[in-house]
Amino acid sequence: MSDAARIEAAIRERLAALSPIAVDLIDDSHLHAGHAGARSGGRHYRLTIVSEQFSGRRTMERHRIIYAALGDLMQRDIHALSIVARAPDDAPAA
Repeated sequence: MSDAARIEAAIRERLAALSPIAVDLIDDSHLHAGHAGARSGGRHYRLTIVSEQFSGRRTMERHRIIYAALGDLMQRDIHALSIVARAPDDAPAA
């Protein structure tokens, strides 16, 4: 298994703790080739996640929940993470 596949599997495994209804994880690392974070091995991701756990929470709280779930991956394997976190009753982002 490649490093990229191992990291993506670890991300999905940890996010499963949030009981997501939907997860869309896109690796944008190729767009950042040569960037300092890319040179050190950190990858760049875009995440869209829908979970009941986000209901009634503000954006920053939702992001903190995700960062907590990802734990040390944020320090070691993920250099950048763009997040769209929605509750099931939120209107989709336009």
